[in-house]
Amino acid sequence: MLRPETSLRTLLSLGAAALLAGCDMVVLRPAGDIAARQGTLVVLSTLLMLLIIVPVIVLTLVFAWRYRRANTAARYQPDWDHSIQLELVIWAAPLLIIIVLGALTWISTHTLDPYRALKRIDAGRALPPDAKPLTIDAVALDWKWLFIYPEQGIAVVNELAAPVDRPIRFRITSSSVMNSLFIPALAGQIYAMPGMQTSLHAVINRAGTWDGFSANYSGEGFSDMRFKFHGLAGEEFERWVRSVRTAGGVLDRPAYLALEKPSVREPVRRYANVAPDLYDAILDRCVAPGRTCLSRLMALDARRNLVGAAASQAAPGALVCRADDPIDSPFKTAAAVPAR
Repeated sequence: MLRPETSLRTLLSLGAAALLAGCDMVVLRPAGDIAARQGTLVVLSTLLMLLIIVPVIVLTLVFAWRYRRANTAARYQPDWDHSIQLELVIWAAPLLIIIVLGALTWISTHTLDPYRALKRIDAGRALPPDAKPLTIDAVALDWKWLFIYPEQGIAVVNELAAPVDRPIRFRITSSSVMNSLFIPALAGQIYAMPGMQTSLHAVINRAGTWDGFSANYSGEGFSDMRFKFHGLAGEEFERWVRSVRTAGGVLDRPAYLALEKPSVREPVRRYANVAPDLYDAILDRCVAPGRTCLSRLMALDARRNLVGAAASQAAPGALVCRADDPIDSPFKTAAAVPAR
């Protein structure tokens, strides 16, 4: 009969094996060049750190065994307190590893900058000079993803598709709270923030279907904020676009305002026509009627600051424009600065 300790270790081992069996290691075996290079960086960083971790663990076990109480043959030196050779090993090895990790971080930070346009398709192919990136506008909603294809004039909810070996340029924003777009097979996660636009350049190198999701907690429906990303080869992407145009509806401002309302486990929706200025209005946070766009508010604030500075520096009796003048007619109205 197994002892309780043995039974517990057996159960823990089986549980760990079961958890690992469901992991497909997509981060280390991705289908996109950017994600592949990021995976290589993870492996190199791990191996470099193991150069210190493994010897420390081994030496800890060796010392514990060698200098155990029962081993009276071990040499005991209570007065030993310094060794030049040991100090060199202790400090030089970690320092060299930190230098190498720093160099890797510096190079990869610039090479894999998500805002930087791609220069290659994969490790063996450079980007053709006439290659045109596919632009996709990604909007994080509560709790679903809206993807707008401005060149094709279509939009899809909770579904994403892109052609194989064609550069993709994502423009990413959010409708309400901070979120994070993450497709492990394609590239690393990029945050989505309301009123701001982030970018991601990536490419998928193999046909297939992969998972995408939100990697930033954003409320009740966060765990169901998932979608499928399809890498389509040959003419399959054009067929997919035609299918969206055939079966889709119209995504104008009223339809977007209805879609923007919080919902959980939203099914895939397709829109054959999208209002041309919809994404810009989402980014500028002025989709709803009567809302003042952020760009106009910021221009008004900047103008008021300029007017205030001009008024404080102007000579008595000088004419300066008023802060409440329309933006398109900055010198339409003037006011005299009173004498002090």
